[in-house]
Amino acid sequence: MRPSDHKIYLASKSARRRELLRQIGVEFELLLLRDQTPRGPEVSEEVQPGEAAEDYVARVTLEKAECAHHTMLWRKLPNRPVLAADTTVVVDGRILGKPSGYPEAADMLRLLSGRTHEVLTSIVVRHHDDTLQITQRSVVRFAALPEAAIHAYCMSAEPYDKAGGYGIQGMAAVFIEEIAGSYSGIMGLPLFETTQLLRQAGVRILDVNGR
Repeated sequence: MRPSDHKIYLASKSARRRELLRQIGVEFELLLLRDQTPRGPEVSEEVQPGEAAEDYVARVTLEKAECAHHTMLWRKLPNRPVLAADTTVVVDGRILGKPSGYPEAADMLRLLSGRTHEVLTSIVVRHHDDTLQITQRSVVRFAALPEAAIHAYCMSAEPYDKAGGYGIQGMAAVFIEEIAGSYSGIMGLPLFETTQLLRQAGVRILDVNGR
C-alpha cells in the first residue's frame, strides 16, 4: 500500500478519469472546482474568439489545475500533486463540447457520421513550483450512422456529459470503425502520458524496485 503522501488531488468530476486512475493504482482525493459562484464557474470552458482547438484545451486544463492548486493552499490541505484534464472533440477545426440536449447531440453525431475526427486531451500536473503539461491527440473514424441509431443513442443518458456527444467506453463503441492514438485518451485521460507526468512529480506507479 502506498503511503498517504503519494496520493494526488484530482480536479475533475469525470467518473471515467477516476476509473482510469484506479486502473493504474493511483490513490487520489477529489478537489472539485465549482460550477456556480457569484461570478459564474471558477473556470470557464467558453472558447475564446479565434482560439485553436489545441490552444483551447491546453488553456482550460491549465486554468483548472491552477485553480485547484490555489484552493489546496487556501484550504491548507496537505500539499500534493494536483491533476487536471480536459478533452475536446474536433472536426473541420470546429470544437465540439458537451451537448446541451437532444437536438445538439443528434447534430454532433450526424456531423461525425462516416468520417474521421480528432480527440484532444490535455493533462496538467501542478506540484510545488512545477507545472507539467502534455496534450495528447487521437484520431477516430465513425461508420456511417443511420438516423435510427442516432436517435436511439441520444435517447440514452450517454451523450450529455461527454465532449462530442459520445463515449467510446459505452454504447457508442459500435459506431467506431478505427482509432489511432490512445484509447484511454479518448476516454478522457491518456494513461501513458499521465503516468509520465505523475512520475516527474514524484508519484510512484508500478515501481519495479518495490520502494
